[in-house]
Amino acid sequence: QELARIGHTLAPLEIVLVNTSAGTRYGRDDYVGTGCGMGRDATLYLLERGVRLTGTDAWSWDAPFSYTAQRYARDHDASIIWEGHRAGRTIGYSHIEKLHNLESLPPNGFEVSCFPVKIHAASAGWTRAVAIFEE
Repeated sequence: QELARIGHTLAPLEIVLVNTSAGTRYGRDDYVGTGCGMGRDATLYLLERGVRLTGTDAWSWDAPFSYTAQRYARDHDASIIWEGHRAGRTIGYSHIEKLHNLESLPPNGFEVSCFPVKIHAASAGWTRAVAIFEE
């Protein structure tokens, strides 16, 4: 729906940044539980269109774990745990979490560059992500 609203069609290798407004809560007690998260179907929708890097201002790419825990307690469906992350088993991708100032970016019209820090024997690390605007 958001892509239709902004009149954008995804192209292969575009980077998709999801502003959930969670970034405004960073450093507060409720930050981890803020944001909407991206499930398996939403993630696969992006990946099937050639997206290979995504980012969010939330604590996780997935729904806040407090909500996932409630759903699991109710339905006992383990497939909902980290479902957005696990979509990468079907089509490989990377994502960046805890991005800041996404609310300052326009819907499109800029490039994103990411400068990751390699950590020996780690499965994750941090990155310096920057938006680049041409004048």
